[in-house]
Amino acid sequence: MSRRSDFRPAHIGVDRRMPARPVRIFESPNRAMTDAFVDAIDALLPQTQCRRCGYDGCRPYAEAIAAGETDINRCPPGGTATIDNLAALTGVGAKPLDPACGDASVARVAFIREAECIGCTRCIQACPTDAIVGAAKQMHTVIAADCTGCELCVPACPVDCIDMPASTPETGQPLWPPERPIDAERAGRARALFEARQQRLNRRTTRRRRANRHEDTHDAHEDAAATSGAKKSTIADAIARARAKREKREE
Repeated sequence: MSRRSDFRPAHIGVDRRMPARPVRIFESPNRAMTDAFVDAIDALLPQTQCRRCGYDGCRPYAEAIAAGETDINRCPPGGTATIDNLAALTGVGAKPLDPACGDASVARVAFIREAECIGCTRCIQACPTDAIVGAAKQMHTVIAADCTGCELCVPACPVDCIDMPASTPETGQPLWPPERPIDAERAGRARALFEARQQRLNRRTTRRRRANRHEDTHDAHEDAAATSGAKKSTIADAIARARAKREKREE
């Protein structure tokens, strides 16, 4: 690709004195994280939104790669082929999948044992693609075609009623890189569902912030109204004392 020359590999690894701080992996005066470059990286990812890479989804991981903040071998659902594709795009040398990110070699799909479900909604809140439906204190179920096999719902379930059996071509984690048209289609749908969910959560957060600001302003007005009479009385008393002192001096 034409932009590849802008991203030259530098030292890849971790500063041993500060193991929690990754070393940037690109060195270039033109290293700007452009939307086009992020889009190109994101297109190579399986869109499972599983967070095994350590980021909150495939897009955030793509942004981190583009910014040179992380390595390209942290996507278990993508496997070795995805690492090779990312290496070709970014110019960073390929390396084995980071074992710390877990294993996703077997494509899986979530399945809720509905008779045991207590309707707590925790799995619904954890699902990055809104593939679980239900209501509080009501049975939940999985939309298998929208499930990406991310497994985020499993630890969220307090009664351990979620299984992760092997998926079918139409359900769960898509094969990646895509070997069939349906894999690419399902990955695209997973991306759209994830982005729609993020937008909804962002709107909810914005509304809550606005509501909190309104409540703070309302409380401040109430406090001002409650104390305004006392403040006026205090000021009037002070003025009266000052006037009395001045009149006394003039006598």
